[in-house]
Amino acid sequence: MRTLGPIKDPGTAGRLTLRRAASGADAAALARLAALDSSPAPQGTVLLAEVGGELWAAVSVDDLHVVADPFRPTGELVWLLLERARQVRAADEDARRRPRGVRRLRLLRAGGREV
Repeated sequence: MRTLGPIKDPGTAGRLTLRRAASGADAAALARLAALDSSPAPQGTVLLAEVGGELWAAVSVDDLHVVADPFRPTGELVWLLLERARQVRAADEDARRRPRGVRRLRLLRAGGREV
């Protein structure tokens, strides 16, 4: 087998990080990303996708508005962000519907099947 070049350990350079934007420190990076995408910056609760410490994509959990770097391969990354945003939305909606501290009770029929 022939190797075309030296094999390198990517280390942290190519690591993907998904996180919520928790501070105003992300505002400038979001504004730059939105300008690249020719779109307004996401508002509200925002999930970020960083690769190698650079912001590649972001999605608003509130309205699922996405911005992504058009010069990077972000298609699958955006899909991943949207799926995570949908999960966060569903969890938030469930938490709002259920009174605080009340657990969901399951009614079981004889034989152990749920009603």
